[in-house]
Amino acid sequence: MMLDDQRHYRLGVFFGAISALAWSSSGLFIRHIGTDLMTMLFWRGLFSGTCVFLFFIYLERGRVPGILRSMGWPSLLTTIFSATSMISGIGSMYYTSIADAMVIYATVPFVTAAVAFIFIGERPSRSTLIASAVALTGVLVMLTDGHGGGGGLFGKFLAAVMTLSVAAMATLMRKHRDVPMLPAMAGSAWLCSFVTFWFAAPLSVSVPDLQLIVVFAIVQNAMGLIFYTASSRRLPAADASLLTALEVPLTPFWVWLVLNEIPSPATLVGGPIVMAALFGHIFYEVRRNRVWPSAPVL
Repeated sequence: MMLDDQRHYRLGVFFGAISALAWSSSGLFIRHIGTDLMTMLFWRGLFSGTCVFLFFIYLERGRVPGILRSMGWPSLLTTIFSATSMISGIGSMYYTSIADAMVIYATVPFVTAAVAFIFIGERPSRSTLIASAVALTGVLVMLTDGHGGGGGLFGKFLAAVMTLSVAAMATLMRKHRDVPMLPAMAGSAWLCSFVTFWFAAPLSVSVPDLQLIVVFAIVQNAMGLIFYTASSRRLPAADASLLTALEVPLTPFWVWLVLNEIPSPATLVGGPIVMAALFGHIFYEVRRNRVWPSAPVL
C-alpha cells in the first residue's frame, strides 16, 4: 500500500472512531428527552440536517451550486437509506432495550460485507473476516442472556431494518466515493423530519426537551454523519461499518455509567469481546499498512 493510501486509511480509522463515539451517546439523550418519539425525530432531523448542510457550505463555498446540480441517484438512495436508519434506529431503542438494539446492530459488518460483495464485488480482507467472527462471538455471548425482558419484537425488527439500511448506505458511499455525500446526509435528516412531521406534535415540546434535542441533533447525529461520511470514503465498506460498530458496546456503557442502567451479565461479558475484536482489527491494519520511506521526498 502506498504512503498516501496508508494516510487515507488512518484518517478513515480516526474519523470512524469519532463517528462511533458521537453515535454512542444516543441512549443518553433518548433516556433524558421526555417528548414523544415522532416529535423528537422531527426536531432532531431539522436541526441536524441544517447543521450538516451549513458544514457542507463552509467546506465547499462557491462550489455548492455546481455540486448540488451534479448529484444523482447514488445521493438520492443514500439519503433514503440514511433516513431509514435514523427512524428505525431511534425507534428500536424506544421499543426494546438499548442493549438489545445494539446487539442486533452489531451484525452490520457482516451484513455490509455481504452486501458489498454481492453488489460491488468488494472482497473483505482476511483480518476483517477474523475480526468479524470474533465480534460475532461477543454478540452471541450477549444473546445468551435469558431474562426475557427488554422489549418487544417490533423494536428488534426496527433494529434489523436499521442494520440493513446502514449496510446499504455504507456500500453505496464506498462505490460512489467521488459523489458528494454531505448534502445527502443533510437531506436524509430533513427527510426524516418530513416523514415524522405528519405524526408529530412539534409545538408540544417543552423548552428543556427542545434544548436537549438540539444538542442531540448536533453532537450525536450531525457529528456522527459528518465523520462517518469522511471515514467511509477512505475505508473499505466492511471496515468502515466494523469500526463504527464500536457504538454497540459503548451505547449501553454510557447509559450504565451516567444513569446506572446496568446491562445484563451477558452484555458485560460480550461487549468487551466485541470491542477487543474491533480494536484488534484496527491495530493490526495500521501496523500492517505502515511503510517508512527510505529517504525524504524532496
